[in-house]
Amino acid sequence: AWTTPPQRPCRIPWFMDPPGHAGAWCQGLDIPNELFLALGLVSLVENLLVVAAILKNRNLHSPTYYFICCLAVSDMLVSVSNLAETLFLLLLEHGVLVVRASVVRHMDNVIDMLICSSVVSSLSFLGVIAVDRYITIFYALRYHSIMTLQRAVVTMASVWLASTVSSTIFVTYYRNNAILLCLIGFFLFMLVLMLVLYIHMFALARHHLRSISSQQKQPTVYRSSSLKGAVTLTILLGVFFICWGPFFFHLILIVTCPTNPFCTCFFSYFNLFHILIICNSVIDPLIYAFRSQELRRTLREVVLCSW
Repeated sequence: AWTTPPQRPCRIPWFMDPPGHAGAWCQGLDIPNELFLALGLVSLVENLLVVAAILKNRNLHSPTYYFICCLAVSDMLVSVSNLAETLFLLLLEHGVLVVRASVVRHMDNVIDMLICSSVVSSLSFLGVIAVDRYITIFYALRYHSIMTLQRAVVTMASVWLASTVSSTIFVTYYRNNAILLCLIGFFLFMLVLMLVLYIHMFALARHHLRSISSQQKQPTVYRSSSLKGAVTLTILLGVFFICWGPFFFHLILIVTCPTNPFCTCFFSYFNLFHILIICNSVIDPLIYAFRSQELRRTLREVVLCSW
């Protein structure tokens, strides 16, 4: 974005391409395209299985699992953008595909939009799921009247619309630092919101367990499953932060110190950050399957039927 597409380093989208260059002492990592391709394929298959399992099992037709399904679709956007970019680069490297600079520019913009849309939608659905868990725990008796299917559909449609519009704006006005600040601010806002909700939920869980211990009663199945869901989403949030954290730290450095030697050195490790982002979309389906017995059973059925 800061340089013309034909001259840009491979895999450097507009939000990772700062003005200035790293010195010879800091050249980053050279990761083969085949690794990106393999991880992208694994992620795509895993998330497709999650979506298929949720659609197949009527017991999973609830707002919570619909939101998880949307989160899986967000991860698929990362996979699709990675596969498209990797195949494009491999074809160019082997001379199979010869295209004009304008085509490369348009391809670059499409991939950037997919990545931006994935970032915004993933963060949004993590926040939506956190709110859903919060309502489940604190307003258990009123949950079905609060989180109706109609409201869930409106929420999902709103998130996807906002993600598409915002990603278009980000790519169109990438030269303005205000755009990066908006993305960073959104990330920090969602992070603080989810932390506050989870702290409140686990404070209640601690109080609930103490109450059970003092009265020597068994916890209710509904409350226990809700707290288990909160733990699952906490794990998802932790994995997201670890995998996407370097990406957002990179954005902060682009705004604050684009020409500083330390910052330019950090910029040169984008391939490592890219691998972490793809790993997030690989790990998420494993967390769903590991934490949900119903989803795990349905995934087994889907895999066996596919054979």
